[in-house]
Amino acid sequence: MNTIFEKVLNEAEQAVLRTEQLLRECEQMLDQAEYKQQQVERKKVSDPVNTAATDASVASKPNKNRAANMAAVQLLMDAYPEVFSRENVRPLKIGIQEDLVADDKVSRTKIKRALASYVRSPQYLRSFKEGAERIGLDGQPAGQVSAEEAEHARNKLQAMQDARRERLKEQARENRQKEKQERLSNKLDQLLSLNNRK
Repeated sequence: MNTIFEKVLNEAEQAVLRTEQLLRECEQMLDQAEYKQQQVERKKVSDPVNTAATDASVASKPNKNRAANMAAVQLLMDAYPEVFSRENVRPLKIGIQEDLVADDKVSRTKIKRALASYVRSPQYLRSFKEGAERIGLDGQPAGQVSAEEAEHARNKLQAMQDARRERLKEQARENRQKEKQERLSNKLDQLLSLNNRK
């Protein structure tokens, strides 16, 4: 009797592990898709031919802000490739903003915009592992990530993932509602056309 229970428990644990692995893979695929979308948008922003067209076509403020944020991050990536990278994201030194301002390669407002965008990215938050080296403006280690900082990053990342899931659920709900309304409208149109024939 105990062996049957142990076998069922073991199978349940294996199922939980497989489910967690699938969730991690889905999150990675979502992050890769977001990264590819950011690269496409970054290319549009940095392409001088498309800049005017992009500015004209981007009508809403959130999209303009996003494009400006990505352009500012790209400035930092170009000025400090050993520190700012999408391929090798590492925790930044505490106080790096002051170092960037003192170095005077990029304007203060662009630095603030770029850092705010860079440190909120899922890739950056994932780089926060306890004991991971922080990197200074010179590309050299400048401290380590504490357990509290790593936990804070995990919580922020989880909140981002939860918010994304909720947005997707809400979009699906809205789409279902819209489809339902369209079906009802089509049925009403059909009924009216049948009624008009009589």
